[in-house]
Amino acid sequence: MPKKSLVLPLLISGLLLTGCAEVDTSSQMDYEETKKMVVDILKTDDGKKAIKDVMNDETMKETLIMDQAVVSDTVEKALTSDQGTAFWKKSFEDPKFSESVAKSMRTENETLLKDLMKDPEYRTMMIDVLKDPELEKEVTTILKSAEYRKHVQAVMTETFESPLFKAKIQDLILKAVEEVAEQSGSKEEAKEEGTGA
Repeated sequence: MPKKSLVLPLLISGLLLTGCAEVDTSSQMDYEETKKMVVDILKTDDGKKAIKDVMNDETMKETLIMDQAVVSDTVEKALTSDQGTAFWKKSFEDPKFSESVAKSMRTENETLLKDLMKDPEYRTMMIDVLKDPELEKEVTTILKSAEYRKHVQAVMTETFESPLFKAKIQDLILKAVEEVAEQSGSKEEAKEEGTGA
């Protein structure tokens, strides 16, 4: 009897250990499978509804608003750090990156410049900068350079070949011809009136 009583607890312990090991092994999914599963769940109507419910929750909104200050502070620190400065310097060396940033900020920059041009202090400062002999010398050097002349020539050629520009020039020429015709017509009338009297 003592042998049987020992076998039963050992058998139960073995089964428990084996069962736990199986559950543990099957519950371990690799990262890609888990990611795919989560993405699939989020794409379903239930997943979207769950996200909406979470985002509409007042507590969650307050948390997000509070976290925005933390995010802003973190971003500011990251941008002003030595590593951040080095990152942006390297990024702006890439022409495509610089172009996309410039395009995305174009409207904001135009608005900012318009506002600044209305500010008397800024205008005075700009005039002082433009009067600086060193700047004038640099600008003159740039304007005389062959590269700049090529650029201007390319822009002018492109403008002259533009259908909109051609149409505008044509309208101006027709208007000028009409004005000349009107002026010569009034001169003829004045002449006839002078000779008729």
